[in-house]
Formats: sequence, C-alpha cells, structure tokens
Amino acid sequence: MKNLQMSLKRLFKNKNTVTILGVVAIVAVLFIGYKIQVNNAIEPVPNIPVAAETIQPRTKITDDLITYIDMASKAVPNNVYTTAAAVVGKYSNYNTIIPKGSMFYREAVITEDDLPDAAFVDIPEGKVPYNFPVTLDSTYGNSIFPGNYIDLYMKAENDAGQIMVGKLLENVKVLAVKDAEGKHVFENTTESRIPAFLIFALDQNMNILLRKASYLSSYSVELFPVPHGTSLDAEEEENATIVSSQTLQDFINAKTVPNDEIKAEEEMQKDNLLNNNSVEKVN
Repeated sequence: MKNLQMSLKRLFKNKNTVTILGVVAIVAVLFIGYKIQVNNAIEPVPNIPVAAETIQPRTKITDDLITYIDMASKAVPNNVYTTAAAVVGKYSNYNTIIPKGSMFYREAVITEDDLPDAAFVDIPEGKVPYNFPVTLDSTYGNSIFPGNYIDLYMKAENDAGQIMVGKLLENVKVLAVKDAEGKHVFENTTESRIPAFLIFALDQNMNILLRKASYLSSYSVELFPVPHGTSLDAEEEENATIVSSQTLQDFINAKTVPNDEIKAEEEMQKDNLLNNNSVEKVN
C-alpha cells in the first residue's frame, strides 16, 4: 500500500502526467456539455399546431384548420404559437396567407378587434378615401393591383356637343381593389372575384373635384382609369397626385356650384404663392 501511494505521488508530480490528465478532463467536460446541448436541441416538442390547409386572409381559425406535429426544439422559432389554445378563435391577418403545414407565426395571427380593413391602413394623414367604380373591362381584365399608380381620364360633351377627352388626375395610388360585396379582390387565392371599386386617397380639393365630375351625367361625363406602371420614389410619392388638365377642371367647376370654403382655400394658396415669389425676387 505504501508503495502504491509513493507511485501515485510520483505520478502526480510528473508535469507531463498532470498535463495529460488535465487535457482528458477538459475533453470530457466539453464532450458532456456538447452532448447535453445536442440532446436539448433535438429533444422533440410535442403537438406544435400547424395549418391543416391553406388559410386565406381574414379567416377565423377553428379547430378543423389545425393539425399537430412534433418538432425538434431547435427548429421551433420564438415567434410562433406552440399551443392551439393560443390561436383558436383568432384570425389570419388581412395581408397574410398561412400555407398548409405552416406554423402559426405571431404576426400572422390577430384578434378580431385588431383586424383592420386593408383599404384604409395606408391612407396618408390629411387625405380621404375615394371609392371609384370600375368593371372587369375598365380594369383591363383585372390587371390593376393595390400599389399600382393610375391616371384618371375624363370624357365629356360640352355645350356645343363636342367631345372632350383628357387626363384629369395623374399618379393616383391604388390602395385596394374590391368586389361588389366589399371583399378584397386579390386577398384570396381560391376565389375568382370581379373588381367593382378601386380605393384610393385624395386631398379635399381633388376629392370634391372628382365627385363633381361623377355627378355631371347631363354632360355625358365618363371617368376611367389608365394604368401607367410608373413606380415613384418616397419623395415623389408624398405629393404624387396632381390635377393634370386645367381645361377639364375649369369645365367641371363651371358646371357645378362653387364651394366657398374650397374657393377661399384656393385663394389663400394663390396669395401665399405670390408672397413667396415676391420674397424670392427681393432676395
């Protein structure tokens, strides 16, 4: 026994032996730690809810739309719901299609109270929505999409019976395309919906101008959209829509009763413009 103790003492006093034992200990710790991490990563999380079929936007999520899978914990993102109770009774977001087999991501699932109308989400401050009637033909076979820029043309008959055709408004951004029931034409991939309205936003003056034009049926006024495919940068988009034809604007205003508030506002804008021009000349 004494000889064994002496041998062990000499062994541990040997620097090479200590180094080897230290390396072995470190490798063992690393191996055990790695094995624990791997086991934690591949340990399955049971009953992760996924879509049993493709779920269209604005769809209430019910039990029959959910199936379950087991997944390795490493493969389950932090931004998904891991229980069916968290998603049943809620809705798919207005701008989201949840594919079959997809997990339920938090940004794709919202409550009924939070379900917005996509047509009114992007209306800039200070502008109002306009509901412009269209048909399948006037949208070029349903070829005008939300986000497109269009021009609005006007056809009319003057007092002499002459036909006038021209561009009334330019660079109008389409916010939504809806059918006759108010459903968004392009939000559902399983239904064929016929466009009935284009939704866009206009400032007060242009909104009233366009509405005046739409009421001039006695002058055979027709308004129709023409897509031009132009994409605008952020600076151009801010003040994109303009009145393109002064002649058509004057014709509309001449055939309708003037709005005193708008007239006063226009006069104020003209005065401001003249004042600014005078200051620039002095400088």
